[in-house]
Amino acid sequence: MYIGVDCGTQSTKVVLVDGADGRIIGEASRPHALDQGDNGRREQRVESWTEAFRGALGDALTQAGVDGREVRAIGISGQQHGMVALDAEGMAVHPAKLWNDTETAAWNADLIERLGGEAGCLDKLGLVLQTGYTASKIAWLRETHPQAYARIATLLLPHDYLNFWLTGERVAEAGDASGTGYFDTRNRQWRHDVFAVIAPELDPAQVLPRLIDSREAAGTVRPELARELGLGEDVLVASGGGDNMMGAIGTGNIVPGRVTISLGTSGTIAVHSPEPVVPDNAMVANFCASHAGWLPLICTMNVTSATTTMRELVGLDIAGFNRAVERAEPGAGGVTRCRSSAASGYRRCPRPTPACTASPASTQAPTTCVARRWRAPPSACATGSSCWGRWPIERPRCAWSAVAPRARCGVRSSLTCWMWRWCVRW
Repeated sequence: MYIGVDCGTQSTKVVLVDGADGRIIGEASRPHALDQGDNGRREQRVESWTEAFRGALGDALTQAGVDGREVRAIGISGQQHGMVALDAEGMAVHPAKLWNDTETAAWNADLIERLGGEAGCLDKLGLVLQTGYTASKIAWLRETHPQAYARIATLLLPHDYLNFWLTGERVAEAGDASGTGYFDTRNRQWRHDVFAVIAPELDPAQVLPRLIDSREAAGTVRPELARELGLGEDVLVASGGGDNMMGAIGTGNIVPGRVTISLGTSGTIAVHSPEPVVPDNAMVANFCASHAGWLPLICTMNVTSATTTMRELVGLDIAGFNRAVERAEPGAGGVTRCRSSAASGYRRCPRPTPACTASPASTQAPTTCVARRWRAPPSACATGSSCWGRWPIERPRCAWSAVAPRARCGVRSSLTCWMWRWCVRW
């Protein structure tokens, strides 16, 4: 039996695979709490990952009805880029700062400048630093939490941390290391000179994990932890890798001509390359692949985070959301968003027409442009009391349905256009 683990942004998932035929015979997941702030902060306690791992592993073994002592090996896939800073005792000096944390944008811009701009980053790293990478998170910790920074003995990525928790070994592999911002993606090695710009007080030879080949095991599960988890002795822990690298392997993207599109909390598009890629666009990251070769990739931060917000806004569960999307026409007919002109008091559509205007003296601010005309908001939203001071916006050509779900603004929504209705501040 083999265990596969994915430690993502929202949860840790565990699958139990029968080594004889490759069938998944048990699977489970446990959620993570996310600490977030309006300034872009996105952090998690590393203990939430290990707690979720324990719970999901127990659930998967129970579901499969097998003895954990039959497990031979574990492989970890993890969310990329997150900063896990540990002290000499292996305890986190600060909650893990995640890939989708944008609080460190100013530090990232400063690092790019100090490394010689985009050209300097490409020359040293083979890619251009992005706010989501680990580098700016370390620089942020150094400036904003100097006492925590001074305690750093080891810097790991999320999947590396789970490997460390399982085995006690501080190791990393090239695929996930590519997204740190202090790794030479062309030569597959740490850039100590770049790291010195980010964290001059830290010795990279001491705090950065030992690099191993992706086909090399990280170690074996610590005996005391194996007993606690109900596993046998000498359970191997594979090197594992970042979720994008593992996803590429799982989708067969290990030869030229394959493309992997992943739509999760973030969205990524990746292809295989047998050689390093020097992009002419800073958004293309020349990551190393975890099987061999390279995995040039482009990423956007918000995919299911945006759809989840929309789903919750209109009061649908996931099943209802999927049904609504299935019933929508391809392209959903486009989106028309009405704009406000503070200077004139008028609200206009992006494509102005004589019929699509409203008088500044109107007692109720028009908020909806449907079929090239304005409509006043319903009474439930006129004062903003039922929609928190926001006005609803519709898109044109909505086919209203008597059985459609209601949005939080109290307006009847349409199965064919509900996902283009939301509330915004004017």
